Amino acid sequence: MRLPVLTACLASLGFAFSANAQDMSHEHQMPGAPATVDESDLPPLGTGPSVQMKGALGDYSMMRDASGTSWQPDTAVMEGIHGIAGEWATMLHGFASVIYDHQGGPRGGDKTFSESMLMGMAQRMLGSGTFTLRGMISLDPLMGKNGYPLLLQTGETANGVTPLIDRQHPHDLFMELAGVYSVPVATDTSAFLYLGYPGEPALGPPAFMHRFSGMDNPEAPISHHWLDSTHITYGVVTAGFVYKGWKLEGSIFNGREPNQQRWDFDPPRLDSASVRASWNASENFAFQVSYGDLKSPEQLEPDVDQHRITASAIYNKKLQHGNWQTTLAWGQNNNQPGATLNAYLLESAIGWYRHTVFARAENTEKNELFPSGDPLHGRKFDVSKFSVGYVYDVPVGEHLSLGLGAVGSLYSLPSALEPAYGSSPSSYMVFTRVKLR
Repeated sequence: MRLPVLTACLASLGFAFSANAQDMSHEHQMPGAPATVDESDLPPLGTGPSVQMKGALGDYSMMRDASGTSWQPDTAVMEGIHGIAGEWATMLHGFASVIYDHQGGPRGGDKTFSESMLMGMAQRMLGSGTFTLRGMISLDPLMGKNGYPLLLQTGETANGVTPLIDRQHPHDLFMELAGVYSVPVATDTSAFLYLGYPGEPALGPPAFMHRFSGMDNPEAPISHHWLDSTHITYGVVTAGFVYKGWKLEGSIFNGREPNQQRWDFDPPRLDSASVRASWNASENFAFQVSYGDLKSPEQLEPDVDQHRITASAIYNKKLQHGNWQTTLAWGQNNNQPGATLNAYLLESAIGWYRHTVFARAENTEKNELFPSGDPLHGRKFDVSKFSVGYVYDVPVGEHLSLGLGAVGSLYSLPSALEPAYGSSPSSYMVFTRVKLR
């Protein structure tokens, strides 16, 4: 069923592009130039409104766009350096952190490593539509194929033979190389086509490093492989329609997660499919529900497919001197063949002046905490994690800040896990970070 449905969606979108002959007009917009944004829509950091982009998928504020084609509330903060290059509006943002990581208990560990991300965007009018290019890279592969210690984390592999357990894998060098073209097709309505290699399909909430509620936390969520693990996918085609605060989209994409070779490109495949409905009910809220049919997502379990369902709500509130955002999300992985596993996430962050306080609570059903051959291999455990952190940012240049922060975590585990993890494990990270603003 997956390919005929998505093929029909792509065909109808192509007809909408070719049939459209009406130019889009924007109040206060010069012909052939990207739309501007009112001062009230600007983030607290960055440059003036004359160099702001518009929404990549339709006629809305650029603040709504998050990772891939996902949405966040219109009032969300988007820090970065904005500019103009000929007919292109541009934006650059990113960060680099040095982190000391201590994970307690018998299965814990210590490591000093670096996380980083650099993303560039460029946008211009093209015909009657809007053309946007996006590129994102990371030097995470420098931390090594084993990634960093993270209790209860599972997913992917470091050597193609054994799974990563209690460790977070590094991200690939190339996180996104994508283009999107959108055109108006009726009043308050647009159609779009997104191509990425790698890219992010229409599945799940915005990736954790793109949510204000989660971006200051250096730890990856242990629910990552239930919610947003497809944010780096080698081969994505997404088509959709936007009507005011509504968006309906479908993707065909590569269901296999990235392999352990983090410096190169994985072979492209279009063997999986997803659909997502999004609704920004007001400027402060963003909701989404999505379903994905993933073909052989895990390299070490090539005969196991997965049905994934996700739902999320994001609330964002501008403050007089800062921002507050909260995300609530649920994900379910129905393995074929295999178990059905659920994960729940609640995270929040509040920033004011130079201070940011963030917190995250997660509950997940894990059945990959023990390797093949262990008596507990394949057994499902209900585990929870609670984290609280703080970061203090100091401006060190016009577009650069230096942050100092820390995060600590506690866990709630069933008694059957105490021999492996201890009765009350805890962990913490201390970090320093530079960030474009």
